[in-house]
Amino acid sequence: MFSFNKPILLRKALGLFLVGERRRRRGGGGVVMESTLKELTNGESVLDIKDKCGVAGGVEDIYGEDRATEDQTITPWTFSVASGYSLLRDPHYNKGLAFTEAERDAHYLRGLLPPTVSSQQLQEKKVMHNLRQYQVPLQRYMAMMDLQERNERLFYKLLIDNVEELLPVVYTPTVGEACQKYGGIFRRPQGLFISLKEKGKILEVLKNWPEKSIQVIVVTDGERILGLGDLGCQGMGIPVGKLSLYTALGGVRPSVCLPITIDVGTNNQKLLDDEFYIGLKQKRATGQEYAELLEEFMSAVKQNYGEKVLIQFEDFANHNAFELLAKYRTTHLVFNDDIQGTASVVLAGLIASLKLLGGTLADHTFLFLGAGEAGTGIAELIALEITRKTSVPLEEARKKIWLVDSKGLIVSSRVESLQHFKKPWAHDHEPVKELIDAVKAIKPTVLIGTSGVGKTFTKEVVEAMASLNPKPLIMALSNPTSQAECTAEEAYTWSKGHAIFASGSPFDPVEFEGRTFVSGQANNAYVFPGFGLGIIMSGTIRVHDDMLLAASEALASEVTEDDYLKGRIYPPFTNIRKISAHIAAEVAAKAYELGLATRLPRPSDLVKYAESCMYTPLYRSYR
Repeated sequence: MFSFNKPILLRKALGLFLVGERRRRRGGGGVVMESTLKELTNGESVLDIKDKCGVAGGVEDIYGEDRATEDQTITPWTFSVASGYSLLRDPHYNKGLAFTEAERDAHYLRGLLPPTVSSQQLQEKKVMHNLRQYQVPLQRYMAMMDLQERNERLFYKLLIDNVEELLPVVYTPTVGEACQKYGGIFRRPQGLFISLKEKGKILEVLKNWPEKSIQVIVVTDGERILGLGDLGCQGMGIPVGKLSLYTALGGVRPSVCLPITIDVGTNNQKLLDDEFYIGLKQKRATGQEYAELLEEFMSAVKQNYGEKVLIQFEDFANHNAFELLAKYRTTHLVFNDDIQGTASVVLAGLIASLKLLGGTLADHTFLFLGAGEAGTGIAELIALEITRKTSVPLEEARKKIWLVDSKGLIVSSRVESLQHFKKPWAHDHEPVKELIDAVKAIKPTVLIGTSGVGKTFTKEVVEAMASLNPKPLIMALSNPTSQAECTAEEAYTWSKGHAIFASGSPFDPVEFEGRTFVSGQANNAYVFPGFGLGIIMSGTIRVHDDMLLAASEALASEVTEDDYLKGRIYPPFTNIRKISAHIAAEVAAKAYELGLATRLPRPSDLVKYAESCMYTPLYRSYR
């Protein structure tokens, strides 16, 4: 039985529950780039919007409401009247020892907590002290995940205030090991698992998620997790990690973020033989069965959450990644971080590096090791930027860019055997098998690794780059650290301190001949959180290549003279929220210019508007 003063809370909670139920039942109201995708979709552009009936729909604008209540007291009950014991186990509202004396009286917490009252700052200090006691990175990762499931606001406060220290813990490189061992460390669901068992019922599965106003979905099928290959259902660590960064770095509210793993099986025999594997124990579905499941998923997402939910494809294998992006880019708000996000981040580093290298992008020659999603996506965005700046035809701009795959240099004599996304990069040249021979033949000024294979930028390769260029730009982008084409120390040592180096995973500063080199990290986390915020705050309904270029130029502009003196071509992550607001503003401005933004009128100061939209993880006061 309820005590005398609880029925009021019960009625409030019941009302909220019924509103939520009504909303739930009603539902929400490159090759990848534009140029090359047109070739795959009969010349269609994202500006040629299909299915316009949902343009005015989408989820409600919760940002204004959230910001307005930040300094006001709120009622921490959602769907039911809970005991204080339950409140302490709700990560959205739990404050641990930070509950005040008055809050402990009002919410039945007396006796459930020790008598001391701590501040959020003291809690943060304590957790960081405990985290630093762990010597094994995976232990730190598990401790952070436990905190996220226990006290959401403290988790994000910790991540925001200690981003350079904790980013490698919650994301690459540690997340790779977490995915490999996900079956053993899985404790409670942090997202939705949609498998072949749910075929025909995906809309019902989406409705099982407690939050109804979703604005960003990160989805993977686990086939190409970082450089680790097929991890099946255990790839869930990637969507969870990415969305943590959407909130911490881009200020997107955690309640509007939804991680999803689509489980169609795995071809990883080690996982199939593992008794602790948590996914479907069968070989991967392909062809029509796979396409039908993805089609049902994409339709269900739009039906349940509306036109303006951003769907980020993550770590799909090449053959599916390109096809999915080409298929859905004109009907859904989709973004592939491996293709488009990586391209935008790398292009930003290239633009910034011109202050050290000299000249324009068109003056340089680029050689890639790796011709998959990342490699071809980066190459296409570089070509687009050259075209924008020089007005040369795209086909001509592509000739400045060469790619090497597992069979050697991509040349015109191989065109018949190439996958469709490699064909634009088949130039006239005699066949070359080895990377070192390609370096000597092409004489690139920029060497970019996206192969997913470690130690491929050998001493001979780096020395050759240094002999050809006074300041060779070397970007070893493959993740995690074990898969990097070379280390920062190798790049600086083998080039005798002349190289400009950037990598996908972080490396410590390197001392060489009395000078300290600080390498840049071409981490997608620079772009996708701010990019997503810009899309959300402007109500954008499609992703256009020009928005990616705008994000690149915005990021490049954040590199300071002090950064250049240290040899880095990316800004430090300590300023990432400010950088994200700037990127969001530029992306939104481009969306308004292209007529793809639906939130009107356009704010007069987009940077200030972006900052006002950002989630802040400070504790709220409860009635």
